[in-house]
Amino acid sequence: MPTPLNQTVADSALLTRSLPLGLLRSFVQAEAADDGLTPSLLAELKVLARVPGLLVACNYGGTLCDAEGISTETLPLGSAAIALRALAALPNTHAAVISGRSLRDLAAVSRLPAEVHLIGSHGAESDMRFAHVQPLATEAVLQKVNSALNEAVGFQKGIWLERKPVAVSIHTRPATADVVAEVTATARDIAREHGLFFIVDGSVLDLSVLEPCKADALENLRSGLGASAALYAGDADSDELAIATLRGPDMGLRVGPGETRAGHRLRDPESFARVLAILFELRRAWLFGEDAVGLERHSMIGNGSSTALITPDAKICWMSHPLPDSGSLFAHILGGDAAGHFSVEPVKASQVLGQRYVDSTMIIETRWADVTVTDYLEPAPEGITSLVRVLSGSGAARIVFAPRPDYANAPFSMEARGDELHIVGTSDPITLFASGVCFAVASDGRHATATAAVNLQDGPVVLNLRCGDTEPRQADPGGETERRAGVALSSRSWVQSLELPTVKPSLVRRSALVLRALVHEPTGAVLAAPTTSLPEGIGGTRNWDYRYCWLRDGSMTVNALVDLGSTQEAAGFLHWLGRILEHAPGPEWLHPLYSVTGAPLSTEAVIDSLPGYAGSRPVRIGNAADHQVQLDVFGPIAELIHALSAREEALDDGHWELMVQMASAVLARWQEPDHGIWEARRAPRHHVYTKVMCWVTLDRALRTARRHGRTPEAAWEPTATAIRDEVLREGWDDSASSYTVAYDSPDLDAAVLHIGLSGLLDVTDQRFLDTVRAVERELRVGPTVFRYKYDDGLPGLEGGFHICTTWLIEAYVAVGRIEEAWDLFDQLVNLFGPTGLLPEEYDPGTETHLGNHPQAYSHLGFIRCARLLAAHQEGPETRKHLLSAVIVESARERN
Repeated sequence: MPTPLNQTVADSALLTRSLPLGLLRSFVQAEAADDGLTPSLLAELKVLARVPGLLVACNYGGTLCDAEGISTETLPLGSAAIALRALAALPNTHAAVISGRSLRDLAAVSRLPAEVHLIGSHGAESDMRFAHVQPLATEAVLQKVNSALNEAVGFQKGIWLERKPVAVSIHTRPATADVVAEVTATARDIAREHGLFFIVDGSVLDLSVLEPCKADALENLRSGLGASAALYAGDADSDELAIATLRGPDMGLRVGPGETRAGHRLRDPESFARVLAILFELRRAWLFGEDAVGLERHSMIGNGSSTALITPDAKICWMSHPLPDSGSLFAHILGGDAAGHFSVEPVKASQVLGQRYVDSTMIIETRWADVTVTDYLEPAPEGITSLVRVLSGSGAARIVFAPRPDYANAPFSMEARGDELHIVGTSDPITLFASGVCFAVASDGRHATATAAVNLQDGPVVLNLRCGDTEPRQADPGGETERRAGVALSSRSWVQSLELPTVKPSLVRRSALVLRALVHEPTGAVLAAPTTSLPEGIGGTRNWDYRYCWLRDGSMTVNALVDLGSTQEAAGFLHWLGRILEHAPGPEWLHPLYSVTGAPLSTEAVIDSLPGYAGSRPVRIGNAADHQVQLDVFGPIAELIHALSAREEALDDGHWELMVQMASAVLARWQEPDHGIWEARRAPRHHVYTKVMCWVTLDRALRTARRHGRTPEAAWEPTATAIRDEVLREGWDDSASSYTVAYDSPDLDAAVLHIGLSGLLDVTDQRFLDTVRAVERELRVGPTVFRYKYDDGLPGLEGGFHICTTWLIEAYVAVGRIEEAWDLFDQLVNLFGPTGLLPEEYDPGTETHLGNHPQAYSHLGFIRCARLLAAHQEGPETRKHLLSAVIVESARERN
């Protein structure tokens, strides 16, 4: 099931790949002194490149080519023609040439393809039929004028005449200045005598029946093509008419000398070709995303309150501050360099030798032959983010510090103050401490970037970026080694307390560290992922913000840590949930997700200025699922309390109160339809998984009560029985030979595997065996399992979900298909990134990793599978205890 690109984007990508774009890139990088490409021009080009619909138009002679003249001398500059054609090939991007030449001559001499709009006769001629529909009177006037000009100036050296559909042109380029002056005066008089418009277009003088209308032509193109902004470039007086119409984000360029209303002046056509090439690169990067690094190849660092992503070449490409769902400081992963990054690389170019986590920590090392970068987030007071980067080795390193606050939408300035770089103009203080580093700061008027080169032979260089610190301490690079050792010791002590399985213990250890880093320690909330809008399909629109705490995901995450022996995260999460319930109208009205502070989410919004990962837009902040009804969320919470009390062999009174509240919520609402676990944006239905989780809530409440001597409410047991009976009756579909997504639906859903995995239905029951086979047959593709294949009300496709893959592995184990379980588990292991991280999804058709990264679901599912398979290796008693304590107990009770 490959993920298709939007067709327009795909067509454009194919066309641009057919062009010699390497020439453009080398042209952009070439140096040209005093060509007019000022920092302010480049800054405006960056803004222009990101408009929804762009029109790029220009004059021909003197702008796109060196000069007017005979056709063989006026081919467009090669780089300009390539750039203009490349721009026209991009989606929602249009190119046009508006010239004084006749349309026929313009088409012949320019040799530009059909995707570039050509308009001749100073804006009047957009159709080849134009020349054949002119009235006889026009022809008569032009004949008289041509004769008069022949007689008056035709004999002059360097002068030649040309007939056009509505004008007679005098070409003066080879003539001397004295001849040009004399011819110009004579021609102006003849134009006045015959009532014609006299137009000076570079070295060409036009005596035209029609008034020059490049302004009208530009406006007609703009409205007809739906362009939201335009760039117009010209070198002649007639071009000033078009330039005068520009407004808002539009850009006007004057090529060469002369008075102008344009905001910028370029030296010559070659400079304009350079602008076109730069604009193409900027817009291509915005539309398609810069060369995207595979999601699985990104590494995460975290300290319990902040997270950041790092590329394989040590570029900080994602970090927000002060909260996980706050605006980004670096968003390169969603918008390239323009969206912010913090990069380190060797001055002497070389390949990265490797990247790895320091054992049992969230400290990451990236190594070249003569440079090593060590990155980590150190513990800091709430509201402060402290990123530490240590550069060591025997070579020299180049540093580029390019923060772009608030998704690159907040302007700021940067000041170097001794060994410190201060970001000025932001709401929170942001300071980079860099002892011994001399930065050069450059600004485009809106954002600033600092660069430096350091020689590491003199010793390691410590960079400490502190955000939100109103009372920054004196930088102490000498104490960094001790601080890092303390961070490592704390992490390793926690890891040593875990009960790791014998199956893939190193990957389980890494997954546990990832889950722990997704726990927001100041509040107890748990992130589904640290990122937003990493796409579920490249080029698609299924791009969601996961920087929040889903009650379901959070419960499952800390439950996986409970299984490994760590309970403090679960206690913190339940305390966070308790605070939310204190302000909720009732447990049955819990939202599916909250911010880490426990507040409801703000409205889902789009950041139009970011192109998205690999050009996958929109980039969203907020999540509209906050307003959905998802009645399954009570089940994972109840399972967590049940597991935590079993692990601790005690039941906290507050946790029992939460269990009672979850059960009461189910009693109140289990009969209602909802939007389901997958948050389909369609009408609510009676989802089978939701009903199973409602049963789980009451079942685990009853078991917890029995284990710890608590008194269950009288309605719990009969209601659980009623839910179970209804699910088994209404959830089955004969045509699918399986339990399905919802009542009265034949559509499959991987989540229905929980009908057996939860203990509601005996795993030896033929209906569950058939359901496992149906999911395998319809939803599994190679190493991954898709959620479903039905229409969920959203455009585009997606990859298979790793959490669904782990459910099928669990189901294989439950029904005794151990060989298949191992095989699928091994395939899942092969999908881990080089540093042991997994995003949300995988597309087996394109072999592309998809979705927000790293994903809690993926890692918690993997941990559970590793434990189950390890238990199977260890023997039947361990397997019975780990795999199906609930399932076995349920079967015993039914018998």
